[in-house]
Amino acid sequence: MAATESGLVSYGSDSDSENESESRITPEKVEPDSIAHLQPLKSDSIMTLSLLNSAPEVAVKEDVETGVHLDPALKEVTYNPTFETMFAPEFGPVNPFRSQQMAAPRNMLSGYAEPAHVNDFMFEQQRRTFSTFGYALDPSVDTSQVSSTGYIGAIEEAEKNKGLTVFETGPKKSEKRRKVKGGDAADIDCFLGPWAKYQDEKDGAKPSEDEQKELDEITAKRQKRGKNEEEAPAEEKTILHIKDAYDYQGRSYLHIPQDVGINLRSPDIPDKCYLPKKQLHVWTGHTKGVSAIRLFPASGHLLLSCSMDCKIKLWEVYNERRCARTFIGHSKAVRDVCFNNTGTQFLSAAYDRYIKLWDTETGKCIAPFTNKKVPYCVKFNPDEEKQNLFVAGMSDKKIVQWDIRTREVVQEYDRHLGAVNTITFVDENRRFVSTSDDKSLRVWEWDIPVDFKYIAEPSMHSMPAVTLSPNGKWLACQSMDNQILIFGAQNRFRLNKKKIFKGHMVAGYACQVDFSPDMSYVVSGDADGKLNIWDWKTTKLYHRIKAHDKVCISALWHPHETSKVITCGWDGLIKLWD
Repeated sequence: MAATESGLVSYGSDSDSENESESRITPEKVEPDSIAHLQPLKSDSIMTLSLLNSAPEVAVKEDVETGVHLDPALKEVTYNPTFETMFAPEFGPVNPFRSQQMAAPRNMLSGYAEPAHVNDFMFEQQRRTFSTFGYALDPSVDTSQVSSTGYIGAIEEAEKNKGLTVFETGPKKSEKRRKVKGGDAADIDCFLGPWAKYQDEKDGAKPSEDEQKELDEITAKRQKRGKNEEEAPAEEKTILHIKDAYDYQGRSYLHIPQDVGINLRSPDIPDKCYLPKKQLHVWTGHTKGVSAIRLFPASGHLLLSCSMDCKIKLWEVYNERRCARTFIGHSKAVRDVCFNNTGTQFLSAAYDRYIKLWDTETGKCIAPFTNKKVPYCVKFNPDEEKQNLFVAGMSDKKIVQWDIRTREVVQEYDRHLGAVNTITFVDENRRFVSTSDDKSLRVWEWDIPVDFKYIAEPSMHSMPAVTLSPNGKWLACQSMDNQILIFGAQNRFRLNKKKIFKGHMVAGYACQVDFSPDMSYVVSGDADGKLNIWDWKTTKLYHRIKAHDKVCISALWHPHETSKVITCGWDGLIKLWD
């Protein structure tokens, strides 16, 4: 206790003495913190500062050995590394599969490209020279000291051409002028004029008299042959393939057979139709693709076909299904055929620019018609009183009307802007509808050469095949955008947007469309040789049959059979489906 008191006394004596000294210096009372920065540091304060500064000493770049790589697993670095050190590649085992080329330094995918100062023209010149002659200047060699070793590629070719580039190999202008003038360019006296011959030019030997006669004969024959082809039609002939042209009663094959049950009742009460599913018969005889097929009017017991082999054939649809007769009379492919109302005569249109009228029973060609243009389609006027008139759509944008009795053109409908593809009679044969390559549809009054209805939309395509429905109310048009469009055929000829049949590929081909007799189905071929059958009410694609190896160009539904469809294709075959 005494010791404690003595310590307190001593502590107090010390503080008293300090206070006395401070009071001597500054008589006023001063805060100790306000003058702490003016007093010198003591040894214990210096020690405290050294303890507070605990950051590690950082080595400078010179203290670190060069070539040191950082361990990727290292999480603490005790010095400031350079960029190269931080991003240097990791050390590891050498890849034994890496080639020397791959291990070499590269600055692009194919290797190391050294910078070279070459302008664009020089680079393109050397590139073209290398691609043409196989050699080019070596860019690593000084151009002022170019020798045979200063090239890369075909060095021998470079020595042969003396290192000329593609821009320097042409003949010099002075040499050409000297050749034309026939002497030295400097010698003005030897200039022979602008029409002078070359130095090495020789006169061709003239033919002798005999050779000249032969040449004249050949030329005359060629000219005569060309005139004959233009003026005279091909020779017509016919071949009867059945044994007897007439039966024991004197009836020809045009007579409707009585033993097959053909129903010629009114089409207002058609039977219910069904989808064809199997192949029933194949008619063979054409050597090239078939262009079109037509059934005999009313009965449909005969089938007429035209082909690219320049022939027209008449086939039996019932019984033995034989080829009855062949009609030969065109020199080029036959494009279209058309029966008259009774079927006793038919027209054929071919690429030889002729339309010919034939007798169906005898096979005789009654009359040829031509206006020196290619007919694309031909149609008799279906009116009973106008069976002597027919119209044809021509390649010169016109529809031409002929009279069979006078064999002269009696009317021309010239309003289309492209070749006419189809002609279809509507409205009880008072009007007809035509389509053309100009992507339009025009409606005409008979014998009036001005169209009263013109249908053309920017979205419309060419329609090279058109069929009238059995009830006469609709026109089915095969459009080149792989659709079948339906137009009204009575008053306004409006497009029925609810009846669009899709799902087949016909772009580029005039595939004929047809209806079933009861208006239940729509049938069409396509470019793949398939027969497509749609439902009329729902426009759904019901059935698809692989009918031909090539384009199926036409499909006909027999008017008196509930499920028989006839197709023809560019494979030269005609098939019957049931």
